[in-house]
Amino acid sequence: MGEYKSGFVAVVGRPNVGKSTLMNTVLGQKIAIATDKAQTTRKRIKGIYTNEDGQIVFIDTPGIHKPLDKLGEFLLDEAKFSIPDSDVILFIVDGSEPAGAGDKWIVNNILSETSTPVIIVMNKVDKIKDIVKREQNLLSYKTLFQENLPVVKISAQTGRNIDTLISSIMKKLPEGAPIYPEDELTDETMRSIAQEVIREKILLNTKDEIPHSVAVVIEKYEEKENIDRILAQIHVEHDSQKGIMIGKGGKMLKTIGTQARQELEKMLEKKVYLELNVKVSKDWRKKSKNLEDWV
Repeated sequence: MGEYKSGFVAVVGRPNVGKSTLMNTVLGQKIAIATDKAQTTRKRIKGIYTNEDGQIVFIDTPGIHKPLDKLGEFLLDEAKFSIPDSDVILFIVDGSEPAGAGDKWIVNNILSETSTPVIIVMNKVDKIKDIVKREQNLLSYKTLFQENLPVVKISAQTGRNIDTLISSIMKKLPEGAPIYPEDELTDETMRSIAQEVIREKILLNTKDEIPHSVAVVIEKYEEKENIDRILAQIHVEHDSQKGIMIGKGGKMLKTIGTQARQELEKMLEKKVYLELNVKVSKDWRKKSKNLEDWV
């Protein structure tokens, strides 16, 4: 057995390439939320993977694309901040299609400026049966870079080649003691995990007019031995969205609340009392002041 390794690994890529699904697969349980809507991940959530060879601290970044508003700028900054702190960067790409403008933008604006080692992680290879097409897609990603980078082909959904990815990361990490206790999986507080779980349920249950303009703020989180009490405020931008969020006779809000509560109870292994309120906060995405607290 070699020396024990430990370090930080930034997970970057454009929206919907499977970054959060990969984190959940590697860690064997749900930490980052994963839905098929863009901008699901808004915070750098750290997932901690430990085995006998070392410890990998994953920094999951928001899906990167050209910023269009204050929220977009904030998300890009969040992603950029995690790069200098990391020992390895995983550039996650969608292997079922060739490199697009979004991938080029990330390479030119973020990855070309770093000296941190990059591994190209080609996800969704289970979705493409044509080997020739797959290799052509891979070439389109490799040629975005000046130098020849290592590539790992995986499926975050099925878990294919995840062990190869782990060993490829370990090879590039510096030697060092564990950064976190071995039984920890994340340094996120339950408060922020609750926030993420509620947002996930909103995104899964509402149609396209809601996602980008919703923020969840945990107003109160009270931990007791047998029950956690959570009061959350859901901020939307327009009255019409408030109507959608609450639903006919309060049905939508009840569904979101029930699903979020059940998932939190499973995580905490105890009862959760969850109260959700919806508030209209006009144009919150354009105001920079609150973004730090709200996303």
